[in-house]
Amino acid sequence: MQEWLVPYTSTIISFGVIAALLLIQLVIADIAAIKVRHLPGAPIEANHANFLFRAARAYANTNESITAFILLALLGLLSRASPEWLNIFAWVYVGARLAHMLCYYLNLQLLRSMVFGVGVVALFGMLGVGIRAWF
Repeated sequence: MQEWLVPYTSTIISFGVIAALLLIQLVIADIAAIKVRHLPGAPIEANHANFLFRAARAYANTNESITAFILLALLGLLSRASPEWLNIFAWVYVGARLAHMLCYYLNLQLLRSMVFGVGVVALFGMLGVGIRAWF
C-alpha cells in the first residue's frame, strides 16, 4: 500500500465492509424471493408487512446511497483530508447502513428513518472533510 494511504486504512476497509453488506442484502432479498416463489421481474407489492418488499427495499436503499459514499470517500482520500474524520464518518455510514438494514428487516419504521438520517449526516460529514482539505 502506498505510504500516504496508510492513515486511511480504516476508510479503505470500510469499502470492503459496505460491499459485503450490499452483497448480503442482495442474497437475503433473493432468498426471500425464492422462498415465496416470486416471479423474477414481476413487481413486488409495496407492503411493509411483506418481508420480500422490506428486503428488496433495504438492498435498493443501500444501492442508492453507496455511490455517494464511494465518491465522497474517494474525494477525501485523493484530497488527503483529515484521516481521523474521514475514517470516523466512513464507519458511521457503514454502521448506519447496517442498522438501517436490520430495522428494515424487523419493520422498525421510525428507528429505520432515524438511522437513515445518521447515514446521511455521515455522508455530509465526508463531504465537509473532503472540501475542507482544499482550504
